[in-house]
Amino acid sequence: MSLDQTTVKRIATLARLKLSEDRMGPMQQDLNRILHFIDQLNEVDTSLVEAMEGTNVSSMPFRKDVITEENCVEKILANAPEVACNMFVVPKVVE
Repeated sequence: MSLDQTTVKRIATLARLKLSEDRMGPMQQDLNRILHFIDQLNEVDTSLVEAMEGTNVSSMPFRKDVITEENCVEKILANAPEVACNMFVVPKVVE
């Protein structure tokens, strides 16, 4: 696959890059080299390569959901600047 100047300009626009005309040629060459390298990587046979350890984690270990401290509402609300009905009072942010 090879990119023409129109495609490079479009990519630059999508990437919000301002490329001058004198930088357009080198950018086109760089992108074409990258695409050529990707094509070479796609040709490599990786069917006999085992997957890396740790990338295929089937499930996450869970801990039991247990209460460690009971009824500590007073301790938690002691740091609040304003409390009403055992709840934090916060300023209204939506009109």
